[in-house]
Amino acid sequence: MAEFVHITTASAARRIERSGIAARSHGRAGERGVYCMPVLPSFTLTHQWVRELRRWHPGVLVAVQLRLPDGEPVAVGHYGAPLREVAAAEAVAALRELDDPRGYEVFVPRAVTAEEVRRVRDVPQGIGWRYLPAAHGRRPCTCPSCAQRGGYKVARLRRRFPYDQPSRPKSELMARLRAATTADEIIDVLSELGRRRRGGAEELAYLADHPDPDVRDTLESVLRAYRGSEARRLRQRLQPPDPSTPDPSTPDPAGA
Repeated sequence: MAEFVHITTASAARRIERSGIAARSHGRAGERGVYCMPVLPSFTLTHQWVRELRRWHPGVLVAVQLRLPDGEPVAVGHYGAPLREVAAAEAVAALRELDDPRGYEVFVPRAVTAEEVRRVRDVPQGIGWRYLPAAHGRRPCTCPSCAQRGGYKVARLRRRFPYDQPSRPKSELMARLRAATTADEIIDVLSELGRRRRGGAEELAYLADHPDPDVRDTLESVLRAYRGSEARRLRQRLQPPDPSTPDPSTPDPAGA
């Protein structure tokens, strides 16, 4: 059995012990699953994501230890590079052989059951890297994405390192969105729109049918900054289909 550690909020600990870890994270191909790290000889490297994840998850974080079958299909790689599909045991072996496994992650493309959870325990809150593995000694980025308002010492960082690219007006962003011809261009504009509320979501509805899954995934994430029934309807429309729900286009053998 391959052993992994999943970092999550302390408020979810009881639910995880009772029901397992829900498949809420997005994979690179649009599927949903769970991110984790193999148990490595180094305690610090095993729990390296704690400090970075605290930027996005306020409150206390905990470590969930879990066991997966050696042959379980997972994806492994650096967060800034494409992941490759391997068996769980291969992912553990690959990261143990690296001289510097900082920034690496393992994605399990499904939920983790309660039977696969070994235990939930406390973990030091200051362990690991922040911003990027080699960020120590570098000037921090204070753009709205990296230094979100209300974060720990963000105001002081912005006074020391002012960000000189003010947010562009919505009219300019929407013009760039309409003129975008590639998926990357659309994603760049959507990411900027998602930094704050930008009015009604109906003007983005046409992107819900975009053929590129990365565009649809980015749109679903950006819509969280929008309010109203249209934003909720679009987000529900962008959710992946439930595999347990029968496809209405498939003929019923009983009625044949």
